[in-house]
Amino acid sequence: MHIILFEDVHTPQLFPATIARPAFALNVGTYRLIDLALHFGDAVEVIARPYLRMMVNLDYPDLWVPDALSSKIKKRNLPLLVINARVVPHVDLIQKLHQAAKQGKSGIVRTSNGIACALLAEDHPVGNPFPNDHLGSFQLLDIIEEQNLPPLDIEVPILRHVHDIIRYHPRIMNDNLNHRLRQTSSVVGYTEIADGVFTAGTFANPTLTAINQRSPCGTHCSIQRVANDAAQFAFCTTDTTNGPVVFETGVRIGPFCHFRGPVYVEANANIIEYAALKDCVSVGNTTKIGGEVEVSIIEAYTNKQHHGFLGHSYLGSWINLGAGTSNSDLKNTYGDVVMDYAGNKVKTGMQFVGSFIGDYSKTAINTSIFTGKIIGACSMLYGFVTTNVPSFVNYARTFGQVTETSIETWVATQARMFDRRNVQQRPCDVQLLRDIYEMTKHERQLASEPLSL
Repeated sequence: MHIILFEDVHTPQLFPATIARPAFALNVGTYRLIDLALHFGDAVEVIARPYLRMMVNLDYPDLWVPDALSSKIKKRNLPLLVINARVVPHVDLIQKLHQAAKQGKSGIVRTSNGIACALLAEDHPVGNPFPNDHLGSFQLLDIIEEQNLPPLDIEVPILRHVHDIIRYHPRIMNDNLNHRLRQTSSVVGYTEIADGVFTAGTFANPTLTAINQRSPCGTHCSIQRVANDAAQFAFCTTDTTNGPVVFETGVRIGPFCHFRGPVYVEANANIIEYAALKDCVSVGNTTKIGGEVEVSIIEAYTNKQHHGFLGHSYLGSWINLGAGTSNSDLKNTYGDVVMDYAGNKVKTGMQFVGSFIGDYSKTAINTSIFTGKIIGACSMLYGFVTTNVPSFVNYARTFGQVTETSIETWVATQARMFDRRNVQQRPCDVQLLRDIYEMTKHERQLASEPLSL
């Protein structure tokens, strides 16, 4: 089955999560839509926003990214599944679409926020309507509309606003994690080291073992021991009542940590001593995580290694939260959270909503972020964050200042950050920063609150 993932005109509504990555690369429930497409599709094609295409070409070399510069022209064979990049990456959904393709069903799923997906079966009456040429999202959607496809009786949830990431994340995380654990591939294999606690490969210390025993309170107590030093014990508890706890290869776990599943920790992450990860936490690779984290998604290369609370939040990549940084995810009135999207008030219908932080942003020590706040990319935060934060600013409203930061400052900062993690700064990484800077200029030109430059 040929799968096409496409970004549409509504993708920017997922700001700041999609400012530095395509929507199909968002982690929701431990999977990205691109992960599921690669698992179920024989060939995968993606249509991304123009400023992201070079980076996508380099980061996903096995994909076809059709644009004017691409030499990878391929034939689009039927059956063909077209999926909006904002579709929630739920493994059960993709399995249903895959099964419908096997059964020869053609159809379309529409929402009030655009086409969610379309399926052209192998025996589609007019044959293959797609040219073997470069396609943009508008051309793709025009071709689909011309097919007059019947409605497909499959519910396809779609991300409309960034807070929907936290809406769907806890709903699908157990299904996605259980799918991971059922994989029998020789490449992916998990060992159950305790009741409901799984690891892929080994921990960062190859001599680390786990002994599991039932504690009086009903949770599971994993006593992790370094074999060559019996005096060193790390007492960590795991509660898998509501979902598994899964560690990928090379994860480091400090002493006295608590994991209440479902929890998923990607490769080479470092969980700091006394950390508590609870109730639907997904941690990206090469991260440092400490303090209390609840119902949150943390993308790769982000640090939250000190004490402080993070709840019902989404953090992009290359973020650093200073010691004592905490966010609120519940209003004092216990009412539903209302989000501010560029001056438009949107009722979430959710009681718990935290923060949504764009790539590269930083917080100073003891920063406090109010409920339901959106923080742009490449900003530095100090004190109390009581409003949404534009990209590329020093935000210190507590001290009466919001000032713009230069693009050159962030190019240099990016180079230093990459160097610390042995990551090469590529021309496309620098250009991405410059593109984001230009695209977010309007955020820093608010008439009601001019910047102090």
